[in-house]
Amino acid sequence: MLTRDEYPAGVPCWVDITQPDLDATMAFYGGLFDWQFEVRTPPGAANSYAYARKDGLLVAGVGGGGDPSDWTTYVAVDSADETAATVTTHGGRVITGPLDVPRAGRVALCADPAGARFGLWQPGENHGAELVNAPGSWNFSDLTTSDASQAEAFYAAVFGWECEPFEMSAGEKGSIWRLPGYGEFLAERDPALRERQAAAQAPDGFADAVAILNPTPDEGPGDVARWSVIFAVADADAAFARALGLGATAVTPLFDTDYTRMGTVRDPQGGTLTLSEYRPPA
Repeated sequence: MLTRDEYPAGVPCWVDITQPDLDATMAFYGGLFDWQFEVRTPPGAANSYAYARKDGLLVAGVGGGGDPSDWTTYVAVDSADETAATVTTHGGRVITGPLDVPRAGRVALCADPAGARFGLWQPGENHGAELVNAPGSWNFSDLTTSDASQAEAFYAAVFGWECEPFEMSAGEKGSIWRLPGYGEFLAERDPALRERQAAAQAPDGFADAVAILNPTPDEGPGDVARWSVIFAVADADAAFARALGLGATAVTPLFDTDYTRMGTVRDPQGGTLTLSEYRPPA
């Protein structure tokens, strides 16, 4: 599904990044993805926030004036206050909020028990990204952690996610998170979705997946759990080269899986993102 106007509670719905220099952020991502920006300064706010659009549709947010951060994934909730309380009950913590974003919604920034940051979004006028999974837009979010069992229990308690082992390519194992009922929600709005997925030979079940869990070996005190974002691109090689030309540095060189060609870069202000071209088997 490429265009969206609604997300049920428990489904990731938005991504954004805060960096010191908003103009530089917009120059990099505008050059990389051909995004256009609408800059807003909320009443009483010290810093501006920009909505990024692709082909006129909302795709992400970028904020300025703050400390450097990686991309944050926000999950739709019915009540930011109630879900924030659930986060703390199950061993996570609330970093900021919940607080109102005038007209747009209510937000909280949280961390899971291992320290991976994520956001809660109770929609107002802004329901989330309007264009997803298309080149130049947000494709997926994944959690990398050394304690997969803890993550499974926490996100099940907070959002109702169910975890299922999945092998994306030979020798690479992880899990996908699903939300019960989300597949039916998608099918009601796009009856042909599963047929298109089958025709493209997409991995079974990815149409209604909400996130990926990547377990990693415990590397000791320096091991950091984190949420990452993946952006879809039409040509991974061209997008990777374009990112480097705009001042990014390579984190993970381009590599191939059974279904994608992807690589990870660090933008000029330190934010990391993965660029992914979907390549179904011939």
